[in-house]
Amino acid sequence: MEKHITSFSIVFFAISFFIFGWMSHKGYDAPQKKKIIKTRLDNIKASKELDVVFLNSPSVYYIGTDGPQGFEYDLLKSYADSIQVELKITTVNTIEEAIKCIDNENIDVISASLAKTPLRKRKFNFGPSYFEVQQQVICNRKMKNPKKIPRSLEDLNGINLVVGEGTSYAERILRLQARGYEINATFTSDFSTEELLSKVSSKEIECTIVDSNIYSLNIRYYTEMTLAFTLSEREQLAWVIAKDAESLKSDMYTWINRFNQDGSMSQLKDHYYSYVGNFDYYNTKVFYKRIKKRLPKYEALFKKAGSRYNIPWKLLAAISYQESYWNANAVSFTGVKGLMMLTRATAELQGVKDRTNPKQSIFGGAKHIRYMMKIVPKEIEGENRLKVALAAYNVGMGHIYDARKLAVGMGLNPNIWSDLKQVLPLLSQKKYYQNLKYGYARGSEPVKYVDSIYDFKDILENYFAPVVQPKEVL
Repeated sequence: MEKHITSFSIVFFAISFFIFGWMSHKGYDAPQKKKIIKTRLDNIKASKELDVVFLNSPSVYYIGTDGPQGFEYDLLKSYADSIQVELKITTVNTIEEAIKCIDNENIDVISASLAKTPLRKRKFNFGPSYFEVQQQVICNRKMKNPKKIPRSLEDLNGINLVVGEGTSYAERILRLQARGYEINATFTSDFSTEELLSKVSSKEIECTIVDSNIYSLNIRYYTEMTLAFTLSEREQLAWVIAKDAESLKSDMYTWINRFNQDGSMSQLKDHYYSYVGNFDYYNTKVFYKRIKKRLPKYEALFKKAGSRYNIPWKLLAAISYQESYWNANAVSFTGVKGLMMLTRATAELQGVKDRTNPKQSIFGGAKHIRYMMKIVPKEIEGENRLKVALAAYNVGMGHIYDARKLAVGMGLNPNIWSDLKQVLPLLSQKKYYQNLKYGYARGSEPVKYVDSIYDFKDILENYFAPVVQPKEVL
């Protein structure tokens, strides 16, 4: 009996060991056979395309003379480049249209200057913030009593206020009305925010509401509008990300932190917004008049010189306007002359015989700018190189060298314009210039000079912008 029990035990343990081994083997193999689930980011990288809906507007995306541009476009283009994919672009005309695209499963990102409002944060999957704004009430500058320009919420009673349907502005108005404020507002889906600003400027409507960055960019185009008062605290603008795209969202947060830390964000903001505080109502009105009356006489020369020396012709025209207001006979008290206000030494260097001759002046100025770009330190690249060359055109390359040395001593980057423009004004202070090779300089002048030129250039690009029909969402 005992012998049988022993035999049974041996067989039982042998079978158990076999079964345990088989099950263990199956368990070990199981993870290898598990299906690998790809993330949204994986699919984007595999397809080599990031599908983005852009609001067609100056602050987001538009077709300029040099192709696609806009602050948000450049920002997303930089991200797409970082993950080695192309942007597949769909454009819309209004924020309401942009929001309707959120449920489109083919869309990865919506870029439309969307503020992270309390209501939206409950409904949308926001990505990283990239800009801080405030809502502002914008009115026609010629409003008079009894309908004077409003300066507070109470003053909005009786005002013809029109805002876009589905915007954060409409959301705020509804909240204010619920709190008892008497605001006679109309919500429309027929016009974009920029079109409403145009209607304010032309006095078709009295007031609208926009974000501060949008107002700053458009005041140069719609000169008859003015800031009435600021309506909100600071809000964050952010992209809306597809709901199933947490991998993409996380990667974008990581990327934008790097973009901020390496100075790229400050350079991009400087490119689009550095000159927004320069608006002067009278001077801008005069500039528009001179675009129509004076520029046509010299436009062909600017284009030819720009083509020969590889400089955008609108930039040449902007430099010339900054220098002489497109007056071929202009002469300063220091003796510089002509459309490009060349000094005698510069004219001799570039072979200009008659500084008041429009063709010689424009071609000589363009040639000199190209020369300045060549002697800018090679470490300075891209648009930074052009801006530094323009600053040197104004103040002299020696002072640029001093500014770069000062920037290094202050822990700033001597190769980017957004940092150099911080130190250039210090060249007029003794405690700084006394230890520099080239000494004193009115360092704030080249900063204002470059900002003004880019302001005029931007207005010219908008004035001559091609009309492009937006693409519809499929």
